[in-house]
Amino acid sequence: MPLSTQSQADDELYVFVATLDNARNLSNILRAIAFKDHAIFSATPNGLKVTVEDSKCMQANAFIQAEIFQEFTIREDLVGFQVNLTVLLDCLNIFGGTTVTGVSTTLRMCYRGYGYPLTLFLEEGGVVTVCKINTQEPEEPIDFEFCSSNVTNKVILQSESLKEAFSELDMTSEVLQITMSPSQPYFRLSTFGNSGNAHYDYPKDSDMMELFQCTKTQTNRYKMSLLKPSTKALALSCKVSVRTDIRGFLSLQYLVRNDDGQICFVEYYCCPDEEVEEE
Repeated sequence: MPLSTQSQADDELYVFVATLDNARNLSNILRAIAFKDHAIFSATPNGLKVTVEDSKCMQANAFIQAEIFQEFTIREDLVGFQVNLTVLLDCLNIFGGTTVTGVSTTLRMCYRGYGYPLTLFLEEGGVVTVCKINTQEPEEPIDFEFCSSNVTNKVILQSESLKEAFSELDMTSEVLQITMSPSQPYFRLSTFGNSGNAHYDYPKDSDMMELFQCTKTQTNRYKMSLLKPSTKALALSCKVSVRTDIRGFLSLQYLVRNDDGQICFVEYYCCPDEEVEEE
């Protein structure tokens, strides 16, 4: 790959270097969390985590493991910066984000450290474009304190079944109500929109249900405006894990396969809107 022939002397200037033979493998997963302009990038030897937040009520994280990159070099334990995600996506698609078989945009992403821009070298068909994007000091992401030991209910579904549910529910509803229970209705999605109340139930032994682990009955409501951005990740994913903890906080974890069949994850955390008393 021509971009990798940059001199090693250049590499030593950077605290973070990552290359991809197909820039779409980064742009697609970033698009799944692109609901606000700014994103926090955190690189560790394990890979890249990109975080976007909204009103301290919702957080989205995209995880791209180091193995997915053709080169992934980091010279510090943690490299963090904040960039304008809209600008970054525009740069990644500067060649039009081609989907033609056998044609792809190669990417080399470099960062020298605090105060320096994020530099992108993009190449397609022998044409190289260099983009420099200003970086800011990263804000500290919110810690939603969502830990597996506090998870009360968890289901894993085929994404197709959740897409079907969203197509049938009334999206004019201000909230999405989620009921998870060891007994019927097991897993229920409810909306309260202009056309009335709607419920979508999943039997626990449904073919679409890969895992059903519910220890207590919980009913929580979440603002639809906060959840709607997560449908971008749903559209790309093949499976989704839905979890709630003892506080009613919601975790939606999407398993996404990239163009090369490799697995990445996108996770959304959302605060409950209000507690619902059991009827």
